[in-house]
Amino acid sequence: MESNKGILLESGTNELEIIEFEVNQNKYGINVIKVKEIIMPAHVTIIPNAHPFVEGIIQLRGEVLPVVNMRKVLKSQEQTYCANEKFIVTEFNQQKIVFHVDNVSKIHRISWERIEKPSDLYSSQSNEIVGVIKQDQDMILMLDFEKIITEINPNINIKVAEVKKLGKRERSNKRIVLAEDSALLRGLLEETLNEAGYEQVKFFENGREAFAYLDSLLKEGKRITEEVQLVITDIEMPQMDGHHLTKKIKETNDMNDLPVIIFSSLITDTLRHKGEIVGADAQVSKPEINELIKYIDALIL
Repeated sequence: MESNKGILLESGTNELEIIEFEVNQNKYGINVIKVKEIIMPAHVTIIPNAHPFVEGIIQLRGEVLPVVNMRKVLKSQEQTYCANEKFIVTEFNQQKIVFHVDNVSKIHRISWERIEKPSDLYSSQSNEIVGVIKQDQDMILMLDFEKIITEINPNINIKVAEVKKLGKRERSNKRIVLAEDSALLRGLLEETLNEAGYEQVKFFENGREAFAYLDSLLKEGKRITEEVQLVITDIEMPQMDGHHLTKKIKETNDMNDLPVIIFSSLITDTLRHKGEIVGADAQVSKPEINELIKYIDALIL
């Protein structure tokens, strides 16, 4: 299954397609854009002393790929997979990873508006759930796959040490709006941007909240570019995704001069055109924090 062909005819529609899969009789979802293909389970070679989530490695058309056991990730007591088990082959954060699940059932095309952010009562920074979809009598839980991979290998995430390689940084009074649904990444971005000299960063959990803030400034009669000098946005977010946020900014009078950087694990050569279509001024793949800072410097200094 190719993930990026014929899925969304237009960018910025605030829609996505998700693949519904099952683990221990619970239903979960993954963005089709992340998925390269779905295959039958292959022979897994066990790696000594690997992370508990890592089942081992497989060889797929000449590539050696890690296999993540989703029953262990989701802390299932039952570790035996059912007869319909599948391997979901993914690509994001500039790497390919295989997720072992019980079953893959169907594809849904939905609006991001239908995805509710998790309540604080059952979610936390340590939780893998980033969104909830009500589907008939069931619920589909959207998982934070970037967080899962970071837990396995913390070295692939955003790091303050990388910013220090840029040398001494001057403090800046430039104001930035940043939309990111992951609490973990918001914390890391705040720390690294502060290290880079950008301390005036206002964080929002999704594109809808970020745009509502910008729109409120306009309604107060303020000039946007005097109040905010740059917007940074993720792509995958409940309520409003980053492509739709970018499109709304670029199509709104008195707001369209505001530079927008898309900072996402979904920035690949085959998907970069989606950001270009909606008018993004720059696109950077996570976790390339140095590249992000270089673009910030170029756009607002």
